[in-house]
Parts: sequence; C-alpha cells; structure tokens
Amino acid sequence: MDSIEGQGRASAAEPARRPRVRKSVTASIAEDICSERYPSGSLLPRENDLCAMYGVSRTVIRESLKVLESKGLVRGKPRIGTSVCEKDDWNILDQNVLEWMGPYIAAFDILGSILEARRTIEPAAAEYAAERATAQEIADLDNAWRQMRDSSHDPESFTEADVTFHKVLLSASHNQVFRRLSSAMHAGLRYALHASNVAAYSRDEAIVVHGQLVEALRLRDRAAARDCANRMLDLAARDLAAERGPEGGRKTNFEPPTSAAPRR
Repeated sequence: MDSIEGQGRASAAEPARRPRVRKSVTASIAEDICSERYPSGSLLPRENDLCAMYGVSRTVIRESLKVLESKGLVRGKPRIGTSVCEKDDWNILDQNVLEWMGPYIAAFDILGSILEARRTIEPAAAEYAAERATAQEIADLDNAWRQMRDSSHDPESFTEADVTFHKVLLSASHNQVFRRLSSAMHAGLRYALHASNVAAYSRDEAIVVHGQLVEALRLRDRAAARDCANRMLDLAARDLAAERGPEGGRKTNFEPPTSAAPRR
C-alpha cells in the first residue's frame, strides 16, 4: 500500500499532490494484455480486484488505466467497465507499447510493417535530399555516419547514431510530410534499427553504405542516393530475417552479441 508517513508534517498551504502512476503496475497490466491474458474485447477485472492483485490504491489503478487508455490499449465505458481494445487501435509506435509487447513482438509483425513503411519513404526521401539538403544537413549526416563508424562494436551507441542519421535524412528531404512521419515513427524506427543492428553479425556493410549515401548527397546524385537507401533496407531485411530464424520466430531478445569482433 502507498505509504502515508510524513503527511502530517506537510504544510497546510502545500497543494495536494497528484498520485504518481506506478510504472510497474501500468506495465504489468499492459504486459498481461499483450500476452492475451486479457484478450481484445474482454473486460479487465474490476478496480477493487486490480487493487488487491497489485497491492495499490484505487487512485493508482485509475491513473494506470488512464495511461493505457491514452495509448489505445483499453477503453473505459460507464456502467460496463474497462475493456481491452482491438490491436488495430493500439499506438504501436509508442516506445512504452513496444516495450510492453516484449517477447510477443513477433506476433504483431511490427518490425516487418516498419520495414515496409521505410521502403516506401526512405528511398524517395534520399532522392529528394540529394537535391535539397543544405550543406549543414549533409555535415550532420556525415557526423552521424562517423559516430556509427566509431561505435561499430557497441550496438547501443551504434543504434543512437543510426537513428540520428535517418532522422536527419528525412528532414533533409525538405518534405513536410516526411518530416512529420519521422516524428511519428521515431520510437518504431529506433526499435527496428536496434533489432537489425543487434542481429547483424557485422555492421561493416551498413557503415559502408551509409557513407556512400553521404557522398551521393554531396555529389547531388539522386539516383545513387536512392540506390544507397534501397541497399540499406535490403541489409535491414536480411538481418531481421536472420534474427527471426528459419521458422520466423525471434532468436534473440535484442541483447548485444557475445563476441564484439567484426567479421573480416
């Protein structure tokens, strides 16, 4: 139960504090939804039952349910209760939702969907960037590429630089829709890049093709830029296929490889 120790010492003039959402409670309910303990269309247990299950107050449960509703997982209905939404209504590009899916991510085929979206957007964005990117944007891409190159043995740092590279690329297209899509897809893109980067036996090929894309932008070569973007996505598709294994199931939990030595 929430501790009330020290409440008597609070100043009478101090405004009432809003109860904090217990992240572990929110995550636990969400993970039970993702595992289909509570399948789509079903009702969650009553508030009092959830309080007993998690050992917290009704206020905490209500705050947790508000978080889940804001992300599309549940919907409260007066006199009925809280029902689990259909998966199509979930905000699958939200970082928390992606984390809650965890080991069930393969069942949602999120990575495949993100790859399809990238195949539609990124080659065109690269071609536009070859024509429209400013000198500063090309310098920013070059800096992100150098960070990728210098952190090839560290999947986490490599992914951060990779995410920056692709965000700058979409921005450098100077297409307002692509820029908005970059913001909307940020969490999903980070998750997808991390998955493929960890699955890759070596990140050398990705480093080479990212560098070639920077050079294509410097030369204002639209065809070469599009070709580089397509080759990046081919590498991502290959690495994700290897990560899923021959039967389509995930082989890893996105942990760094045991050996950091690159293939020669």
